[in-house]
Amino acid sequence: MPVNPTIQFYLNQFQNQLSTTYDQLDPFELRRQEDAMMTRFQHKEHVHDVEERLIALSGRSLPIRIYRSGRTIAPALVYFHGGGYVTGSLDTHDAICRTIANEADCTVISVGYRLAPEHKFPTAVYDSYGALVWIADHASELEIDAERIAVGGDSAGGTLATVSALMAIERGRPLVMHQLLFYPVTGTEENLPLSLIDYANGYLLDEGLIRWFQQQYFRDESELMHPYASPIFSGHLGDLPPTTLLTAEYDPLRDLGRAYANKLISLGVPVTYQNYDGLIHGFVNYYTYVPEAKRAVKEAAQALGHAFHTQKTRP
Repeated sequence: MPVNPTIQFYLNQFQNQLSTTYDQLDPFELRRQEDAMMTRFQHKEHVHDVEERLIALSGRSLPIRIYRSGRTIAPALVYFHGGGYVTGSLDTHDAICRTIANEADCTVISVGYRLAPEHKFPTAVYDSYGALVWIADHASELEIDAERIAVGGDSAGGTLATVSALMAIERGRPLVMHQLLFYPVTGTEENLPLSLIDYANGYLLDEGLIRWFQQQYFRDESELMHPYASPIFSGHLGDLPPTTLLTAEYDPLRDLGRAYANKLISLGVPVTYQNYDGLIHGFVNYYTYVPEAKRAVKEAAQALGHAFHTQKTRP
């Protein structure tokens, strides 16, 4: 099916604003523009309580935002926003966190990890895992169930979510019971997946922008093969918890997400995978005004809620 007409309008607006070539693109200006654009289009659902905190990790502090649906000692989703490791913030993903909290009947804790180019790979990885550990260690204080903690995120945030779960397996803590991944960047075992060819241009995240994000975050191309950058190469995939993974039809990263889902399935990990027709990369950022994207987000959140209330924790 063709690209959703509302999304096509959004694409046209974005292309009109992005007049510079990628080699002239200023990461700080792009961050400012995207923050302004993404926050402007959000419709924020009411949640029972929203709390801002600054958590102290080794040698640094990170902001988190806690969304409570109203339950006492609730299951929790630790959420990492997307943005190519360069853009995005607690504010740009405020609406999606509110919706997930309500639909999954859980607490959502959004993590403000440090961004590139100021902070290169693997800074965001260690920030994300460090925040996950801190949250699990302070479960009682946060009024969450330490045995029902999930990780989630979109795009680069989806990568940070699944890598944090992998680090938890490697280091023996904390327990992660589920993954909720929106079009994650997982790496590929293929030479060049078809979606990277078919949708290389014209669908918001294009080939040039992917390379530009990589140049901001990584010091050299060899880091792209590290399991903390491309988790499909991890030796611990078979130990990951049950996973809900969503991709979009017109996303150059679609086949990466599908390959990751298939890899987990082949290793015995329970996976719920869904590809959504007519949508593009980044649909969680404008789901509030695209009904098809809203349906995808709500279905994903409901799947997470079902997992929280039916899935047994792993030993």
